[in-house]
Amino acid sequence: MRRTLTYPQVGAARLGPLPDGYHHLHHTTRIGRGRAAYESAADAVMSWRMHRNSGVRLRTPAPRAEPGVRVAVSIGLGPVRLTAPCEIVWTVHDRRRTGFGYGTLTGHPECGEESFVVDIRDDGSVWFTVLAFSRPARWYTRLAGPLVPPFQRAYARRLGRTVRRLTTTPSAFDTGRDGVVR
Repeated sequence: MRRTLTYPQVGAARLGPLPDGYHHLHHTTRIGRGRAAYESAADAVMSWRMHRNSGVRLRTPAPRAEPGVRVAVSIGLGPVRLTAPCEIVWTVHDRRRTGFGYGTLTGHPECGEESFVVDIRDDGSVWFTVLAFSRPARWYTRLAGPLVPPFQRAYARRLGRTVRRLTTTPSAFDTGRDGVVR
């Protein structure tokens, strides 16, 4: 089955405004300060370390986020595993802003787009932002109704903490006991 994007507003989570008719999520976490923190956080986001170190399972054939790359993010165990297929629809990487946005594909429990961006501000502070718009696409997310947005906010907070942790002590959190970088 060829999966396709499930929403027409492709790219709206890049700079906004977010489209009407969706639940909106905007969460920002302070990561640190300075160019080294920015570069480290940007690498954690673009190389999938942010996702992999946050407790979700991530499957993708690509080592980095690039437009057109497909990714499946899943949580849960065994038959109670929820998988969310997505496609990277845009990336940005410059001196002040690095990140990507992925859109939902057929089979995703939600319909919409989510972005993960690191930016360095004029004062040297480094911030991580999750910006998303979504609405239920499956019977179980419609049934879950008001429980989905708090779960999404909690996940965004978890990603922010993960990026901060990876940025301040990368080797302590992205290597296994055998010393192999994951």
